[in-house]
Amino acid sequence: MDFGDLKSPAGLQVLNNYLVDKSYIEGYLLPPADLCHALRWYNHIKSYEKEKASLPGLKKALGKYGPVDVEDTIGRGEKSEEAKRLREECLAQHESKKAKKPALIKSSILLDVKPWDEKTVMAKLEECIRGIQADGLVWGSCELVQVGYGIKKLQIRCVVEDKVGTDMLEKQITAFEDYVHAVHGCGCFQQNLKSILDHVI
Repeated sequence: MDFGDLKSPAGLQVLNNYLVDKSYIEGYLLPPADLCHALRWYNHIKSYEKEKASLPGLKKALGKYGPVDVEDTIGRGEKSEEAKRLREECLAQHESKKAKKPALIKSSILLDVKPWDEKTVMAKLEECIRGIQADGLVWGSCELVQVGYGIKKLQIRCVVEDKVGTDMLEKQITAFEDYVHAVHGCGCFQQNLKSILDHVI
C-alpha cells in the first residue's frame, strides 16, 4: 500500500483516486486544483491544524497508507540508493585510512640484566627498569635466572617499535648503576605488523 511519489503527477493521481470515498488520512500535501478530491482532503485536514496534536491515532511511514494494489516506488528506491551511497563512502574511507597507515615494525626483545652481586635487590631492579617509558615501548614478563655463586640475572621481555632501539634501552638500564653490572639484548626479531593489520581491519 503506497501512494507513490506525491511530488509527481502520477502519485498525486493515486492519492486523488484513493480519496474519492475517504475524508481522513495522516499527513498532507497541497495538490494541484485539478485533483479535486485530494484538494478537498487537504483543506479538510488543514482546518484541524490547531487540534492536530490532540487527534487520536499513530503516525505511520508513508508507505503504509494508500491503496493496497499500488507498489511502493519511493521508499525502496530511496533506501537502496542511500544504503549504496553509505556503503561506498565507508569503503572509500577504509581504503583511504589503509593507504595512509605507515608500516609498523615491532621487535620483541629479551634483555639480560646482570646485577653486581647476590645482595642486589632484584625486585627494586625490576621496578626501576619497568619505570623506563617511551612511545612504542611495552614491557612484558620477566624471570630470575640463576647465573652462579648465588647470583641471579633478570630476564625481561619487551616489545618496541622501530623508533625505540636496544641501544637506548641498554643505556637507560645501565644508568641504574647501583643495581646493574651489565645489560645485553638478545632474541630480537622483527615483525611487519602492516600486513597483519591489513588482514584484521
